Amino acid sequence: MPNLSSVTSAITAKGLEVRYGDTVAVSGVDLEVAKGSLLSIIGPNGAGKSALLNALAGTLELSAGELTIEGNSPALVLQATEVDEALPITVREVVSLARYPARGLFGRMRSKDRALIDRSLERLHIEHLAKRQFRELSGGERQRTLVAQGLAQGADVLLLDEPINGLDLVSRSVITEVIKEEIMDGRTVVITTHSLDDARRADQVLLLCTEPCCLGNPEDVLTESHLQDAFGGQHLRVGQSLLLDDPHHVH
Repeated sequence: MPNLSSVTSAITAKGLEVRYGDTVAVSGVDLEVAKGSLLSIIGPNGAGKSALLNALAGTLELSAGELTIEGNSPALVLQATEVDEALPITVREVVSLARYPARGLFGRMRSKDRALIDRSLERLHIEHLAKRQFRELSGGERQRTLVAQGLAQGADVLLLDEPINGLDLVSRSVITEVIKEEIMDGRTVVITTHSLDDARRADQVLLLCTEPCCLGNPEDVLTESHLQDAFGGQHLRVGQSLLLDDPHHVH
């Protein structure tokens, strides 16, 4: 097994393609994501952002290409809106689900598992909600719970599908701070987003519209020309700012 401290790339993808039947969701993706860095994937609705994220997580089979993820299995955090609201489960139980892949469905939780769960709850400032039913939470609290679940997996790569879209200010701040902490601790984070401000904070930005439009530093990628290529008519000029106009998302 290689010494992970000597590995500089956490994610390497070459010619990656994902299909839903005969429909191409995303294709031609080449990536080299450094350990301890943040990659933002931005693009219009239906551009293949979630498909790419699921491919990186291994929950979607590749139709073509090669993918290497260094370290253990990535942790995938979906949006809270994709979770069944009627599910009878507490916040702590939701976060604890992250440990089952390592312990097995009927495996006993060890002190290390419990400590990791406790720490994840604390980092997202939801330890006081541990016994609450997940369905009773606000949207921001649900999203923080799912991010805590991702942290509790103890993965080297954290994949977040629009983690702060439409959330309250407190939840946005808490999740953004956790992302910074993960990167400072040497882990790799990939997020999908519709926010130019969020994308500008990344080390790399992938502008996606089924096929990659541009990949590189935020300053080089998030130009008006590149955004016009990716978004077409789905953008508006307001003063000196370019605001993305997608009716399915809040910016």
